[in-house]
Amino acid sequence: MDLRLNYVVAVARTGSITAAAEAVGVTQSAITKSVASLEKQIGYSIFHRTPRGSFLTAEGRDFIDRAARLVDDTRELLRRPAEQDRDYAGTLRIGVGPASLEWRLLAPLALLLKRHPGIKVDVSGSTFERTVQLLRAGTVDVALGFDAAYADWPDIHRETIRAVRSINFVRKGHPLLERPSITATDLAEFDFVSPSDGRPYGVAVRKIYEDANIEWHKRVHVVDYFPLVRQIVAQTNAIGVTTEFFAGTPAFRADFVALEDMNLLPPSTMCCAVRKRWDPKPIVRAFIRAVKETQG
Repeated sequence: MDLRLNYVVAVARTGSITAAAEAVGVTQSAITKSVASLEKQIGYSIFHRTPRGSFLTAEGRDFIDRAARLVDDTRELLRRPAEQDRDYAGTLRIGVGPASLEWRLLAPLALLLKRHPGIKVDVSGSTFERTVQLLRAGTVDVALGFDAAYADWPDIHRETIRAVRSINFVRKGHPLLERPSITATDLAEFDFVSPSDGRPYGVAVRKIYEDANIEWHKRVHVVDYFPLVRQIVAQTNAIGVTTEFFAGTPAFRADFVALEDMNLLPPSTMCCAVRKRWDPKPIVRAFIRAVKETQG
């Protein structure tokens, strides 16, 4: 196999020439020359090069999608049969977006690793946008997230699982709790802390402000790291978003109150997402089965 393919896939997966050189054990110069040579041969740029790293162009994304599959299949083909444990061995790369959903992996991974101890997992938690980029580039094998967020990508196949019910919450002593009833207009008086500015959370949160003729971007914090969300809500009058499951725990009820009578966040169906172009590997299918069995 042309080593240049291995090098460009490494750049796509690590996000920089420096990191790619370290990953494959060659010099940065070798990576740079190989990428330039390959781009010259195919007639278009694979990467946008910036001071912050190398990012895929539109044409480069399609190229890397195919190249990554070739690299992975070649690596798998050359492994010894005894090392393969048939089809259920090697590293399963899982993307989670937003990263606050990583807790959803606890039960399925426990089940998966009990069934197939030869599997090693590599979990990457990030924003939804970054997770989609990793999935389309082949950096992760499967992604876990909200189904609505992946619906706009025709090259991604989704396997839906049980919905998560999200709920708004505030600190104890919040001014909203003094009102006999709470309306959407009341919510618009305060800042929100949203895990994402995209679907499903961002759309619902933006609508609260748009209906009140308020510029939403001046009122919304976008924070996916829940310990920080808790801190912001605890120390300000901002309204947060959490899951119904966590809202029922003693740790939550000690400091916060769920706005159960005024919740504008619809139940959000979860999904496991894979690239349509390639059939999922057996370990990916095994992971999706474990998710469905444990998440309902």
